Amino acid sequence: QVQLVESVGGLVQAGGSLRLSCAASGLTFSRYALGWFRQAPGKEREFVSAISWSGGRSSYADSVKGRISMFRDNAKSTVYLQMNSLKPEDTAVYYCAGGYFRNSEYVPGGLNEYDRWGQGTQVTVSS
Repeated sequence: QVQLVESVGGLVQAGGSLRLSCAASGLTFSRYALGWFRQAPGKEREFVSAISWSGGRSSYADSVKGRISMFRDNAKSTVYLQMNSLKPEDTAVYYCAGGYFRNSEYVPGGLNEYDRWGQGTQVTVSS
């Protein structure tokens, strides 16, 4: 079983950058598709980005395209979310999620497609 732990988030000025990481323990990390979701106060948890377990495909929400990218390092069992040009509306608790799929190129975009979740980390963007 894979356990996921996000790095500590932080406070950043609008226009700034922040990198989150999600470290995994377990024996099957390389076979897990990984995603990032976020939830602002009073809002539903929403999809941010995801990457297939092959690492060959990725997907991003329209709201973050061009500003946010994902990277995975299977040797370190870690996935990263690089966030640039941050906006106040990016403020949320960010969650790392994982799920196993037979298709190595599959990029899950649905909340209900993941069965492993980190505890979340707070990201606050000030104006």
